[in-house]
Amino acid sequence: MSYIDGMVAAVPTANKDAYIAHASKAAVIFKKHGALSVVDCWGDDVPEGKINSFHTAVDRKEDETIVFSWISWPDKATHDTGMQNAMIEMTETMSDMPMPFDGKRMIFGSFDVISET
Repeated sequence: MSYIDGMVAAVPTANKDAYIAHASKAAVIFKKHGALSVVDCWGDDVPEGKINSFHTAVDRKEDETIVFSWISWPDKATHDTGMQNAMIEMTETMSDMPMPFDGKRMIFGSFDVISET
């Protein structure tokens, strides 16, 4: 089964176009290094929970929108090598394009797929 990187972030709503440009450039690099697909989603109907939610997880501010993204890899080995090489390439080639959100409030992780229907 495949291997997934997932990410949730709060992006200033005014930075939507900058986020799309940044994510599009990064997606090309991830795919160059073995990713099967890269999906970025701009929040539309993301309810705030009573105890916890995407909003509280990333400390979303009033002028921010929740972004949910994932990268699909064929397996963990490809992920490990591909992610390392993609990070190096992005550091070298995207320094003129800083992340359009506060990366310290981003949550992310890598997951083994256990079911896919």
